[in-house]
Amino acid sequence: MKPLGPIPAGFTALDGELAIGGRKASALVEAAGGTPLFVYSADLMRRRVADLRAAMPERLRIHYAMKANPYAPVLELMGTLVDGFDIASQGELAMALASGLPAERISFAGPGKQDRELSAAVAAGVTINIESAAEAERVFVAAGMLGVTPRMAVRVNPDFELRGSGMKMGGGAKPFGVDAERVPDLGRRILAMGAEWRGLHIFTGSQALDAEAISETQANVLALAAELSGRIGAPLPHLNMGGGFGIPYFNGDQPLDVTAVGTALGERFAALPDALASTEFAIELGRYLVGEAGVYLAQIVDRKLSHGTVFLITDGGLQHQLAASGNFGTVVRRNYPAAIATKFGEEPSEEASIVGCLCTPLDRLADQAWLPRADVGDLVAVFCAGAYGASASPSAFLGQGPAREMLV
Repeated sequence: MKPLGPIPAGFTALDGELAIGGRKASALVEAAGGTPLFVYSADLMRRRVADLRAAMPERLRIHYAMKANPYAPVLELMGTLVDGFDIASQGELAMALASGLPAERISFAGPGKQDRELSAAVAAGVTINIESAAEAERVFVAAGMLGVTPRMAVRVNPDFELRGSGMKMGGGAKPFGVDAERVPDLGRRILAMGAEWRGLHIFTGSQALDAEAISETQANVLALAAELSGRIGAPLPHLNMGGGFGIPYFNGDQPLDVTAVGTALGERFAALPDALASTEFAIELGRYLVGEAGVYLAQIVDRKLSHGTVFLITDGGLQHQLAASGNFGTVVRRNYPAAIATKFGEEPSEEASIVGCLCTPLDRLADQAWLPRADVGDLVAVFCAGAYGASASPSAFLGQGPAREMLV
C-alpha cells in the first residue's frame, strides 16, 4: 500500500459525497455535462487570499502568477482579490486584460519574448521584466516605433537560490534574468533611455514548504535589491520578491507556516535600508493561491483485477493531470491526495490503483491506494488540482481533448 497525500482543508461530505462549494460532486458533474471535470472553489480562493493578507505585512502587495491557472472565471475572481498579475506570454497578456485588470497592474516576465510580444506589452502599458541586455534594446526599438514610453524592470538572476524549492529559478547559470553583476549597467541604460524605471524582479524558486528557508531567501533578496539600487544610482520604485510558497501534495508534507514568514518579513520591513525606504514590495504566487482550491473529477468506466491488483480505470488521466501522474518534474512518483468522491468519508476497504484511459503505463492517478470499494459509475477526485492541471497537461495526447472546467 502507498499512502495518499493529505486532502486540503475545506472539503466536506454531503449525503455521503464530496461537496465543493456546497454542491455534491455528482450534481456538479451533471451541471457541467459530464467528466472529466475540474472544479474550482471560489470560497477557498477567497479564504486563502484573506488568510495570506492577515499573515503578511500590510505593506506587501500580492500578485497572482496566472500561469498556475488561467481559466477566465478564475482570473476574473483573482483580479478582485490580488494587487496585480504576473504573466509570461502575449497570450496571457490578452487573458489578463480580458479579465478587466488594468495594464499598470500587470508585469511580463519570461526569457525569449518575441518582438510582437514586446510590442504588444509596450502598447498595452504593462511592466516588462527584462531578461537580457538584448531584450532591453528590442523594447527600446518597439517603444520608438510606437511613440510611447516603456515601463521596464530588470529580472535578476541572483547568486543564491531558495533552499528546498521544488524548482530552482535562481543561482548559477540560468536562462532566466540577468546575472546580478550585470544588472547595474543595464539599469543605468534603461534610465538613460528615458524608460519608466519600475525596479527589480528577483525570483529564486518555487514549491517550498520551509518557512525558515523562505524567510532566509527574502532577507537575501532585500539585501541584494538594496545593493543593486545603490549601484544603479536611482531609487527602487518596485521590488517583486518572487514567491516560492508551496502546498502539501504528498504524505508527510506539512503546510507552510505563513505566519512565521510574515512575521519575519515584517521585522525586516521595519528595519529597511534607506535605499528601500520608499520601495513598493510584492510577492508573486500561483499554486499557493489556487492549487488547493481545485478538484479533478473523473468517472470510473471499468474495474478489473490483474495479478491480484485492482485497477479502477477512469475516463480521465495524465492528459489533464500530468503532475498527479508523476510526470511533471518529480523524480520519484508519489500519490497526490485522492478519494472516491461518491463515497467520501466512507471507510477504506481495499487496495486499488486509479489509472486513466490512455495507452501508456505512465497514466496513473494513484498507485496501490487504500480506498473504499469503488465500481463503474463512481467518481474519483484528485485534489490539489487548481494549479498546473488543465493548462499544463497534454490534453491533445491521443486525441482526448480538454477537460471541462467550472468555478463554484
